[in-house]
Amino acid sequence: MELLGIANYLVLFLTIAGVYALLTLGLNVQWGYTGILNIGVAAFFAVGAYTSALLTAPATAQPPGPGLPVAVGMLAAMPVAGILALGIGLITLNLRSDYLAIASIGIAEIVRLFLKNEEWLTNGVRGMAGIPRPFAGVDIAGWSAGGALYLALTIAVIGVVFAALQILYRAPWGRALRAIRDREVAAEAMGKNVLWFRLQSFVLGSAVMGLAGAVHVHYAGFIGPEAIDPLFATFIVWVMLIAGGSGSNLGAIVGALAIWAVWSVTELLGQIPEEPITGFGALRVFLIGLLLQVILLLRPQGIVPEPRE
Repeated sequence: MELLGIANYLVLFLTIAGVYALLTLGLNVQWGYTGILNIGVAAFFAVGAYTSALLTAPATAQPPGPGLPVAVGMLAAMPVAGILALGIGLITLNLRSDYLAIASIGIAEIVRLFLKNEEWLTNGVRGMAGIPRPFAGVDIAGWSAGGALYLALTIAVIGVVFAALQILYRAPWGRALRAIRDREVAAEAMGKNVLWFRLQSFVLGSAVMGLAGAVHVHYAGFIGPEAIDPLFATFIVWVMLIAGGSGSNLGAIVGALAIWAVWSVTELLGQIPEEPITGFGALRVFLIGLLLQVILLLRPQGIVPEPRE
């Protein structure tokens, strides 16, 4: 029984880490490739999650849905998040990076309030339950293997996204983005349409974040406004990318695994005493921030640095 408990915990840990790996890959396209300072990661994550949930929810759910296949919901989450990014990008991407960061925070808050208050669409603060969970109820020799099968699906999705982003990174498109990131004026002087390339990068990264939301919602089977909490859906994603290696797709995945491991270990430590430690949640955030400072001082390029051609 203990081994089954450990196996189930590892499945949970790796699946959530996989969701964060997708989020970090999406942020890497924006910040690591192009230098776009997006502090509204949570907005695109939530939009992708709600899109897939609404499309795949059965008629008996609240609110009712058309009950489409999970694959359709996951695929639809990407263009919906991308369309939102397109509308936002057309307005904000010509701003300076600090103003863009402020604007993205405001947009994330607007999305959170919309999801919270539009009960006819999202069921408001009560959230949406009964969202289809692939492989739920699958047993192998008495072990509930649905989680492990969904983990395999998550790993497959990460593999496809990683391979696609690696191809784009090495393509002329990726080189143009890095040129804009490193010296925007020189790239513009070479005839590159800077705003157009930045917009493409912003939309692609946001689409990957929307896919991460869809993968998460079909694992959890529930989604609510708390999914847009900036701590879990924005701050920690930035920490993962900086720690793993900005500009490196492999670094984004490694950073997600490493930081989520630290976060999970500190959560377990907080449960050891019989009485809960007052303010332990704030201490965990402090420890993550401290770890980030140590990495920046000792290895500013990250655990897996960006490859230099």
